[in-house]
Amino acid sequence: MSIRKAPKAESQADFFVPTLYDVGTKDSRSIMDVAVFRLSKRDRRAGEIIHYELSDGHVTVSGGAAGMASVWDYDLVLMAVSHLTEQMNRFREGKAERPSRIFRPHVADVLRFCRRSDGGKQKDDLVETCIRLNTTHVAVQRFKKNSKGKTITVDEGEPLISRYKIIKSDTGKPEYIEIELADWMYREITDGKNPDVLTVHQDYFLIDPGIGRFVYRLARRAAGKTEARWSFQTIYDRSGSSGTLKKFTENLRKIINSNDLPEYDIKEEQGNSGPLLVMTYRNSSLQMENNAGP
Repeated sequence: MSIRKAPKAESQADFFVPTLYDVGTKDSRSIMDVAVFRLSKRDRRAGEIIHYELSDGHVTVSGGAAGMASVWDYDLVLMAVSHLTEQMNRFREGKAERPSRIFRPHVADVLRFCRRSDGGKQKDDLVETCIRLNTTHVAVQRFKKNSKGKTITVDEGEPLISRYKIIKSDTGKPEYIEIELADWMYREITDGKNPDVLTVHQDYFLIDPGIGRFVYRLARRAAGKTEARWSFQTIYDRSGSSGTLKKFTENLRKIINSNDLPEYDIKEEQGNSGPLLVMTYRNSSLQMENNAGP
């Protein structure tokens, strides 16, 4: 099984609409089909670098001394992006002021949003989450044409969050978290009429294996409401995995055999250059045609 059980006595109200952030679509770049975080719970990858070569440049992710941010740490960024997107929608409708880069939720709301239990350790872990997000740096180099048709190179980089503050109660436990979104992320959502965000199914936060979360993000980005095929090799290359392709393939096939990710059916097909992962949106007309009898 890829999906863990929801916390006991969970009340999953519509707190915010969970969204995935699709950065830089105008530049044909996305952080949904490369991992800007580690997928392993055990391997902290402190001081390590992940490098992705893409068609129009490259992305480099650097982990700090406290460890590279994980895909579970990134849930806090998703929450902040969801809040910012909702507030910007209200601002555009004239119902609220323009939101700032600062996001200051109560710890209990963070745990509820991420569908985690409300225990002391879970609260303490959020402190390390903030540290790792703040010390994991993402550098992007892009090649693009200027107004004269000449190719120029643009280098830019920021941590996953610009800064953080933890407010603790008199018991010493974290009570509020204050984070500041990276400037490029804030600008992408607040500038223009159509922010580049995609809705995430609430059960995304219950996906236990890191590779399962990455496959869901990939399916959401690549397949959308239809179908997409990616080679195992490409998925491995985009995952930033520190293990071998053989081990990665074994873990990927476990996810395929479970086939219990939200919204998407996944299966393996043989391609010309190796195995392919087929990701199909469950409610798509394409799937209904495939399932129809002769």
